[in-house]
Amino acid sequence: MIRFTALLFLTLLAINSLRCTVMAYPNQSAFAKPGIITGADQTQKYLPYLKGKRIGLVANQSSIIGKTSSVDSLLSLGIKIVKVFGPEHGFRGNASNGAVVGDEKDPKTGIPIVSLYGRNEKPTKEQLQGIDLMVFDIQDVGCRYYTNINTLEHVMQACAENNKELLILDRPNPNGYVVDGPVMTEDRFKSVIGIHYTPMTHGMTIGEFAGYLNGEGYLKKPCKIKVIKVANYNRDMPYVLPINPSPNLNTQQAVMLFPSLCMFEGTAINEGRGTRMPFTILGAPALKGKYSFSYKPASIPGMSERPNHKDTLCYGLDLRNYDVNKLRNSRQIDLSLLIELYNAYPDKANFFNRERSNGVSPFDLRIGTDQLRKQIIAGISEADIRKSWKQGLQQFKSIRAKYLLYP
Repeated sequence: MIRFTALLFLTLLAINSLRCTVMAYPNQSAFAKPGIITGADQTQKYLPYLKGKRIGLVANQSSIIGKTSSVDSLLSLGIKIVKVFGPEHGFRGNASNGAVVGDEKDPKTGIPIVSLYGRNEKPTKEQLQGIDLMVFDIQDVGCRYYTNINTLEHVMQACAENNKELLILDRPNPNGYVVDGPVMTEDRFKSVIGIHYTPMTHGMTIGEFAGYLNGEGYLKKPCKIKVIKVANYNRDMPYVLPINPSPNLNTQQAVMLFPSLCMFEGTAINEGRGTRMPFTILGAPALKGKYSFSYKPASIPGMSERPNHKDTLCYGLDLRNYDVNKLRNSRQIDLSLLIELYNAYPDKANFFNRERSNGVSPFDLRIGTDQLRKQIIAGISEADIRKSWKQGLQQFKSIRAKYLLYP
């Protein structure tokens, strides 16, 4: 009996001690910094604004509330979505780059889906009829040559012309820490992969970019916009995307390297398209003997049907373990990769694609100027190339500062 009483006493003492320990720290998470909350996830801030209205939603597979499609989520919350507008790669995000996606009906909901890439980049007056409010919810990655900002401008133009308000559910820019590259200044370099006078990376979210478009005269008539801001966010914070923003940005590594590696489109170098590792590897058949790493691009439906050097062994760089913190710390794109592979390429006269679109090379269209190509051919150092960008970047940053919503 004495032993039992003693054992019971010790047990109760241990439980009480545990209770005291727990009570000493009632909520460990209370001391943790709150996580990033996208505009879409803050439904309490915008659902009252949507109630009773007929909604047109600009969306793709990156448009999610929690882990569910924004379309499905909003419908389940009683919101009347009458039309969905899809950007490049389509509403479901399963069309390869540059593919023309036609209009259709969503088989699950029966909602009409209008393509805004290819033949019809801007919603027409007829397509906006019967819509009370347009909503834009698409993940961007912060590059001039990533076409979502083009779609944003076209939607804003259409809304302004037809007196429709645009509600933007903002999302973090995973490359928001970097404003770098030459600033496009000439109209002749405008194309479907770049229509704005910005550097290659602009360092803004979609919500911020909308303010920039309104304020800097890109629209004949300003668009009435309302932005649901990202909570607990600043542009220096690492942000891992919860879903792939497009078929060939299928890893966080690819998202971070995209601003540096997309420059290779318009050159003789394959940037990983035609593999399951796009924008994390670089190579070309002509680099055999210069690099040991090799791979063979192939046609992959929904990703890249006709990749550069299809079915041919390529040699080059494996950047899957590249330290992307280097980019964050330097706040720069990695220009050294382009210079290195140009110097290693044996047939320099054919390194930059000679094909022309209205007299301008594909590389120059992507970069927004012909100066970088000429500088690399002339053997100008990276440091001197960057010096030539400095004035344009400073001017752009001073303009950009007026539209920033986050530190």
